[in-house]
Amino acid sequence: MSSFAPVVEFAVRRSQFNVNGRTFAAEPQAGQCLRTFLREQGYFGVKKGCDAGDCGACTVWLDGAPVHSCLVPAFRAAGRVVTTIEGLAPAGGLHPVQCAFLDAQAFQCGFCTAGMIMTAASLDAEQRNDLPHALKGNLCRCTGYGSIEEALRGVASAEPDVAGRACGASLNNPFGEAIVTGRARYTMDVAIEGVLHLKVLRSPHAHARILRIGRERTEASPGVVAVFTWENGPRQLYSTATHEDHLADPDDSYVLDDVVRFVGQRVAAVVAESEAAAEAGCRLLDIEYELLPAVFDPVAAMAPGAPVLHEKGIAAYGNVYVDIHGEVGSVADGFAAADVVHERTYSTTRVQHAHLETHGSIAWTDADGRIHVRTSSQAPFIVQQKLCHIFALRTRDVHVFTERVGGGFGGKQEMICEDLCVLATLKIGRPVKWEFTREEQFIAATTRHPMTTGVKLGARRDGVLTAIEFNVVSNTGAYGGHAGETLAASLGGPLIAYRCANKKADAYAVYTNVVPAGGFRGYGSSQTTFALECAIDELADQLGLDRFEIRRRNMIRPGDWIESVWSETSDLDFGSYGLDQCMDLVERALASGRGKTRPAGDDWLEGTGIALAMLECGPPTEHRSGAEMQMLPDGGYRLAVGSTEMGNGSVTSHRQIAAEVLGCRAGRISIINADTDLTPYDTGTFASTGTVVAGQAVALTAAAMRDNILDYASRHTGLPVGDCRLEAEAVVCGGRPIALAALHAAGVKVGHRFEAKRKAYLSPRTVAFNAHGFRVAVHRVTAEVRILQSAHAADIGRLINPMQCRGQIEGAIAMGIGWALTENMMLDAAGSVVNPSLRNYRIPAFADVPRAEVYFAETYDHIGPLGAKSQGECAINPVAPALANAIADATGVRFAHLPLTRDRMFAALGKGR
Repeated sequence: MSSFAPVVEFAVRRSQFNVNGRTFAAEPQAGQCLRTFLREQGYFGVKKGCDAGDCGACTVWLDGAPVHSCLVPAFRAAGRVVTTIEGLAPAGGLHPVQCAFLDAQAFQCGFCTAGMIMTAASLDAEQRNDLPHALKGNLCRCTGYGSIEEALRGVASAEPDVAGRACGASLNNPFGEAIVTGRARYTMDVAIEGVLHLKVLRSPHAHARILRIGRERTEASPGVVAVFTWENGPRQLYSTATHEDHLADPDDSYVLDDVVRFVGQRVAAVVAESEAAAEAGCRLLDIEYELLPAVFDPVAAMAPGAPVLHEKGIAAYGNVYVDIHGEVGSVADGFAAADVVHERTYSTTRVQHAHLETHGSIAWTDADGRIHVRTSSQAPFIVQQKLCHIFALRTRDVHVFTERVGGGFGGKQEMICEDLCVLATLKIGRPVKWEFTREEQFIAATTRHPMTTGVKLGARRDGVLTAIEFNVVSNTGAYGGHAGETLAASLGGPLIAYRCANKKADAYAVYTNVVPAGGFRGYGSSQTTFALECAIDELADQLGLDRFEIRRRNMIRPGDWIESVWSETSDLDFGSYGLDQCMDLVERALASGRGKTRPAGDDWLEGTGIALAMLECGPPTEHRSGAEMQMLPDGGYRLAVGSTEMGNGSVTSHRQIAAEVLGCRAGRISIINADTDLTPYDTGTFASTGTVVAGQAVALTAAAMRDNILDYASRHTGLPVGDCRLEAEAVVCGGRPIALAALHAAGVKVGHRFEAKRKAYLSPRTVAFNAHGFRVAVHRVTAEVRILQSAHAADIGRLINPMQCRGQIEGAIAMGIGWALTENMMLDAAGSVVNPSLRNYRIPAFADVPRAEVYFAETYDHIGPLGAKSQGECAINPVAPALANAIADATGVRFAHLPLTRDRMFAALGKGR
């Protein structure tokens, strides 16, 4: 054997990269993907949605071909041409696809938009003719893909910004150009010098007590700065749910606890110089657990002798966090008077919000010791309050703000990452960031509450209801944030929507050892709307009645007392009513013959289904918002509103409301939102309050601003206020125009302040309605479901922005279809989520969502701002039951449990009803 051994020299060589025409030398880290490498270079338009190649948010071009940059090793881009969204068009210009996305407003939160545009801009004519295939690698959770298709077909919806015609116009988002060019900044799109990275070790057990945490190896690991456990964290109980009334949710959580109650719960946090070092430090922690008995089924958890999750008096009856009981009239008498009684139990499953921007926060201190928190939240002011409560801080010492939020749907109505970042920053004194992985979103963020709803209906032969009875069991998981409020909501709108003298409900929210549930679009009423609307269809079948007719005979009407199962006085009122129009619009659409035809062959069955839904516009608990406005020296306006923009379109509609009142173009109004330092207080952007509360505050503030201007103009000219009127750029007094800029200059000289501030409170609350209809084909052998026609009608009052309103509804329809057919978080026998990825969870892709016909009732709400009312929440509620009813109509088999996956349907199709 030769003793000669070659000498191999290793040298770190900096490779040449060409990104957007800029050439530079760099050496990626070992194993680094192109996505993280590009973001390190400041190309923040490259987003993280999954880091698994599932969502397409990170799409860039490599030598002109689109790739998911999270799957490409960074070193493979050396010597090649990389194009990100920032370099798609020449400097100062827009690519035609970017223009098309603007013209169609083919985005809502916009987090997916950069990747979607990069894919779309690469398509040739043949690929554009097959968009379901061409866009299969890019997911959007907000839009429902309708506006994206319109953009790529050259359909423009955006209208010009004309003074005096702001409300009712489809104006584009003021940040639209920043979104389509990648310049819009989301929570993690910032570089902070000296930032540390936080990662969390999570529990592998559903229920256990932590006996010992060995941190020695972790603390000695390279790059690790600090380790936090229950032993050195605050011992202040709180709820992760964000509500104005903190008593609405149980204080059952610690920042870090010595008892874990679900697989995925935080055990310890490691803070390090890099994300990799923090992850390595987590793996080195040595945890000794005492395993405790666990319970996963809520009915079993209610039984005597079940393992109790929370002590300290939170659960009044074992694991029942809250129970609600109510009755109006007498259901016993109602069932005795009934000619027909229908009774069945329905259930809905646990689903994830799947907003493409995961949870994330960055915390730091400034020179005067204040804590700043940049976060992805629907309720920054409530987060501020909770942080002060946990860490015994003064409100003035904590600043919480959002920039742009990449989707929420209720999932970010929760404080689940800000607290650890603040803890670490307070202890270490350096900036700290924490960004959830996609897996963490599934195993540790909140979900929709799974609910089982027993429904019993009694009716006369003519279809008039004599009794409605609910029995609801809600699985809140390991912690009770939102459990009581969603349970109450489940007994609200769905029961109110039908006129019946006798109603009763018994409902329970139950702790179990699974991932916690929380707020989710529809907020509890989705689950019971599914149950009741399916039951109404089955009752119609028993009576031999048309499904539209049985609803018309029983649905609530103006003049009816708005009542669920509680006899207490309510602040709900009919600000407007359009449910009858919604039903007519859907019925006509389904009867029109539009849509696709049933596939050929005897194995395809066709059916039609409908459902209706009602929404109370805002929660019954306290909700308030404020707005501030100043007239600027150039005669424009600055508007500050505390609500969050997360794709709901609030910044656009708020500008339009203000512009309508002031008679100017919306473009004359600059806006800042969701910043506890710079904007007035706002409870949060959830429960469809962005329009009815924050929008009302904007309308009141703009009116006060108008009066302020007219009052000064009157004094300035010596003419009565009645002789002055405000126009787009001037005040006209006695027939003589005075430019607003000149008026401002004159006012400043005498100390006049052109500013106004008003507040709005959520009372009284109006009601909104939606109806949905489907025509479907179902294959009797394979259980494949094809949607042939989808029609939706909404009663949302005056349309502030028709393009946005339609987009919100299309997105809700897509989410409802996913909830009905494909989405299902699956847990194993030990309580672990077994499909914590977008690939295996399956939110709808472009190919899965049919283009829906969307109609609006013609109503004007006398309670909502300028005639408008809630739009984004209720639209999801009738979708799943309408689809289930259509499938039952086609097959003759009632599928009472979501989701209606093909394997579940296949197993039942041969068994009959």
